[in-house]
Amino acid sequence: MGMRVGYARVSTVGQKLDVQLDHLAGCDRIYREKASASLTKNRAELKNALDFVREEDVFAVTKLDRLARSVVDLSNVIQLIEEKKVDLVVLDQGIDTRSQTETDASRYSGAAQRLRNARLQ
Repeated sequence: MGMRVGYARVSTVGQKLDVQLDHLAGCDRIYREKASASLTKNRAELKNALDFVREEDVFAVTKLDRLARSVVDLSNVIQLIEEKKVDLVVLDQGIDTRSQTETDASRYSGAAQRLRNARLQ
């Protein structure tokens, strides 16, 4: 069984990570940063977390918009996670790719729709 690796992010210095860190408390390791989500490549701790995870690990975030702000960016992150054979859990949105009943296509479609909905709120 792999590690549970968490990632928490806020966009500005004035925001706090506390609520996300509380939700991710069960993780073996948590990466955290204060950075805009505009591009994944500009977020060093997300890159470090994605570099760190290995096959059979679980990568956890509280909400999809902590991970990506566009469907294209989300698609790239999901592709990398899938290539590494790592599962994705989005705690506050009920996404868990460890479920054997979902196909990759339905997982991605559901995740993309949740991201779109989160951006509209």
